[in-house]
Amino acid sequence: MKRICVLLWAVTLTWVGCRTQKNTAVMGGLKEEVKNTVEAAMAETRKQYAPDKRVALFKVETASRNGQLILRGETNLADAKTTFLEKLRSQGIEFKDSIALLPAADLGDKTYGVVTISVASIRSDPKESAELATQATLGTPLKIYKRVGFWCLVQTPDDYISWADVGAIKWMNESQYAAWQSTPKVIYLQPSGYAYTEPNPASQIVSDLVGGSILRLVGEKRGFFHVAYPDGREAYVAKTEAQTYDAWLYSLKVNEESLVNTAKRMMGLPYLWGGTSYKAVDCSGFTKTIFFMNGMIIPRDASQQVHTGKGVDISQGFGELRPGDLLFFGKPATDTSSERVTHVGMWIGNNEFIHASSHVRVSSIDPAASNYDEFNLKRLLRVKRILNSPEGDIVQLSKSKVF
Repeated sequence: MKRICVLLWAVTLTWVGCRTQKNTAVMGGLKEEVKNTVEAAMAETRKQYAPDKRVALFKVETASRNGQLILRGETNLADAKTTFLEKLRSQGIEFKDSIALLPAADLGDKTYGVVTISVASIRSDPKESAELATQATLGTPLKIYKRVGFWCLVQTPDDYISWADVGAIKWMNESQYAAWQSTPKVIYLQPSGYAYTEPNPASQIVSDLVGGSILRLVGEKRGFFHVAYPDGREAYVAKTEAQTYDAWLYSLKVNEESLVNTAKRMMGLPYLWGGTSYKAVDCSGFTKTIFFMNGMIIPRDASQQVHTGKGVDISQGFGELRPGDLLFFGKPATDTSSERVTHVGMWIGNNEFIHASSHVRVSSIDPAASNYDEFNLKRLLRVKRILNSPEGDIVQLSKSKVF
C-alpha cells in the first residue's frame, strides 16, 4: 500500500496543507489577537474544506510587511479561500490577499490531461528521487493544477494530489478533453501485454499495456482493435485481450466471485510502495485495482478506504464475513493516540484473505493452516463491505464518460 500501508491520494505532501509552524509564519508587528484570529480561521477552514491533505490543497502562510498582514500560498478550493477571507473580514482584519487559486494562470487553458504511458509514476514532490505517492494507468484523466520544471501537480480520479512527469501526460484544454471523453474507447483486460503497429503480434511494439489501460477506438481489423493513444499514436490490440469500454461495463457482473477472481489474477505481483497497477502494488493499491477492474473507484489509501462501505461485525468471530470484504489492520486507539490503519487485505472465504505484503499472497486466520498469519490477525482492527454498499467515497464507472 503506502504511507498508511506500511506500518499516502498518507504521503506527507508539503504542498497539501501546511503544518502548524508554517501556518504561524512570522507576523512581526501585528497584534497577538490578530495572529490568534488568523490562525483560528485557518484551522477552521482547513478542517471544513481540506481535512485530508492527500486530496485537498489548502496551503496558506502568513507574514507581515510594515505592519500589514500578508496572506500567501495556494489552494484548489475556491470556496475554501472565500470562506477564509470572509472569516477575517468579519473580524475587521485588513490584509493583502496573495493566495493563488489553482489551476495556475500560466497554464492557460491546458488544465486537463490524460496519461499516455502504461503506468505513470506520481510522486510526493517534483523530483525523481521523491517518494512514489501513487500511479495512474494509460488513459487515466487528470486535473492539472500547476507546473514546476518537468513536473506538474495533478489530481487523479480518486482525488489524490501529487506530482507527475509532464512527458507522461497529454495536456488538453476543456474542449479537447471533452472530445477525448466522448469518443468510443477500448479497455485492456489482460494483466499485461502489448499494442502493435500492425494487426499482427509479430509487428513492431508500440507500447506495453496493463490491465485497465484505456485507448480510443478507431476501428477493427483482422481480429484486432485499431486504437489511438491520447497523444495521437495509433496501434492495434488483439480483440481476445480487450473489449470496448461500454461493452465491458455492460458485461460486468460484479459479485463476490468476480472480486476474488480479479484478486487472484494478481497473485505473486511484487510489492511496491505507491504501486497501483498490474506491474506492482502496495496493499491499498492492490485493493483499489481489484475494485477498479470491477467498475468501481474507491479511495487510494487504506486509511481512506476504511471510511467507505458498511461495517461488518467481527466481535463474535468471522462468521459474518463474505468474499470481497476489506480487512483493515494497524494500531487501535488508546487514551493518548487515535486509531492508525496501516494495512488492508480482502477476504476470499475459507478463513483466508489476500493482500500485498512482500508480494500478493493469500494468508489464513486458521492457526492450523500452513499460511497462518498470526501477526496480521493480532492487529486486525475492523472489516468493511464495499460490495453493494452506497456508503463512503465509492464511484461507479459509467458509460457516459471514462472515470
